[in-house]
Amino acid sequence: MIALVVVAATAVACDRRSPPRSGDRGSGDARPAATPVATDWAAAARERMVADQLVARGVRNPRVLAAMREVPRHEFAPAGGRDHAYEDHPIPIGYDQTMSQPYIVAVLAELAAPEPDDKVLEVGTGSGYTAAVLSRMAARVYTIEIVAPLAERAAATLARLGYDNVDVRSGDGYGGWPEAAPFDAIIVTAAPRDVPKPLLEQLAVGGRLVVPVGDAYQELRVITRTEDGFDQRTVFPVRFVPMQGRAAGAAAGEMRDGATGER
Repeated sequence: MIALVVVAATAVACDRRSPPRSGDRGSGDARPAATPVATDWAAAARERMVADQLVARGVRNPRVLAAMREVPRHEFAPAGGRDHAYEDHPIPIGYDQTMSQPYIVAVLAELAAPEPDDKVLEVGTGSGYTAAVLSRMAARVYTIEIVAPLAERAAATLARLGYDNVDVRSGDGYGGWPEAAPFDAIIVTAAPRDVPKPLLEQLAVGGRLVVPVGDAYQELRVITRTEDGFDQRTVFPVRFVPMQGRAAGAAAGEMRDGATGER
């Protein structure tokens, strides 16, 4: 359940006028490195990726940039996509899903802005790459994938590479991970028609939910839980794959109810 299409250039320009609050989070060190699986070409490719695709587009959080420099993206790509892992586009990973382009991963991480002691939930594991990036920034990452074979593959990859602070579950992420809640940050990598209420309920006070919302037209939102409720802002237009499972059923039910006047 990963983003399919690059954010439009005009959208990026709009976001830069209201940049993510990277300056609020402090520079902090990234978590200790997992088992190194790197080659000279991959390290050089990551440096180019960070400079050309992230910094050049306004990503500023030093902890995000450090995590993106560290995590070996090619290790999470299918065999046929490894040579293209650091390029500026999504990579198909099977089951009609993709591995998001590096810029989207960095933006999601910067908007969520987890601190070193934070607990993070990701809905939509996909390849496991975004979870690995978040694991370098937070104390623990919980990630849910509705496509069971992808969940199994991601769990195996994360274990092989030594990301031992990531828990992977196969299931419907609409309901979140209640027994591990509350979360300091929640990232959703597939678009529900409306914000899932269980995810709002599982946010800690001060926590941030980063979620694409919509169907034909989608927008990336950041929702922060306060003592009194929730503050929400829209970042820019995006295009993600639709959220499956309960979210798809809820959207279909709303459409039926609307047709009969029973909303």
